[in-house]
Amino acid sequence: MARVLIAGCGYVGSALGELLVADGHEVFGLRRNPENLPAGIKPVRADLSLPETLVSLPTGIDTIFYTAGASRSDEEGYRYAYLDGMGRLLGALADLAEKPKRIFFTSSTSVYDQRRGEWVDEESKAAPSSYRGDIMLMTERLLLAGEIPGTVVRLGGIYGPGRDRLLRAVARGEVAASDGEPHYTNRIHRDDAAGCLRHLMQLEAPASLYLGVDHEAAEESAVLRWLADRLGVKLPEPGDADREGEAPARVRRAGSKRCRNDRLVESGYRFQYPTFREGYEMVIRGWARPEDG
Repeated sequence: MARVLIAGCGYVGSALGELLVADGHEVFGLRRNPENLPAGIKPVRADLSLPETLVSLPTGIDTIFYTAGASRSDEEGYRYAYLDGMGRLLGALADLAEKPKRIFFTSSTSVYDQRRGEWVDEESKAAPSSYRGDIMLMTERLLLAGEIPGTVVRLGGIYGPGRDRLLRAVARGEVAASDGEPHYTNRIHRDDAAGCLRHLMQLEAPASLYLGVDHEAAEESAVLRWLADRLGVKLPEPGDADREGEAPARVRRAGSKRCRNDRLVESGYRFQYPTFREGYEMVIRGWARPEDG
C-alpha cells in the first residue's frame, strides 16, 4: 500500500482521502486546521503559504495530490493558493530530498478561453484571459517542468453535497433562463472528481493531462429548467422578469465551451454520476431547503 499526501485536503481532497483509506493506503491530509478531517486521514498541520510550516512533511511519500482551493477569490488569493503554494511544496520536497513517484494537481477548465461552444480536449489551445486561468496554467507548467512526474486534471465546475448555491437560487426564483445563444457549462460531481483521481493513481503510467468533466457539456438554461422542475418551482423567463420590473440575477458565466472527457474514459474510469441529472438528483435527495430549516 502507498503513503499518500493530500495537500490542501478540503472538499475534494477529503472525499479522495476517504476512498484511499478504504483501499488500505496510509493517507496524510495537509491543511491549516486539520482537526475535522475524515476518520482515517492522518492530520498534517501546515500552511502552503508559509514555507516554514512545510519542514515537517511526512517522509517516504509515494504520491501527492495537490487539491488546494483559494481562500480568497482575488488575484493575490489565487496566486498564494496555487502558483506560490505549488512552488513552496516543490521547494520543501527538494529541501527534504523527497521524490514521490507522482504529483497530481487539480487545475481548472478556466485555462481555456473558448466562448462560442467550441469542443475542447487536452490538445486544445489553453490561452486564458482571466487571472484565474493564467495562474492555473502557470501552476500546471511549474509542476510539469519539475523533476517529479506530474499529472494535471483540469476539473469542470465541482458540485455535490454541501454546495447548494445553485439549488437555493433556483428554489427562490433568483435566477432566470436565457433567451440568447446557448451557453455551455461543464461539471463534475465531487465524488467523481475524487474517484477519477483515485483511478489515475492506480494507473501504471498516467498521462500528464486529463479533462475532469462528466459526459454532458450541458446548456445552462437546460440545467436551470431541469432543477426547477425537480424542485417544483417556476423558473423565471426573461419576459417574466421584465414584467415584474426586476430581473432575477444570472448565473455567473465563464466562457461557453464543451469539454470532452474521452481521455479519462479511455483510461478506464467509469463515472458514478455521468451527467448533472444523476448528480443533482443525489444532492437534492439529501438537501433541506432553507425555508425548511
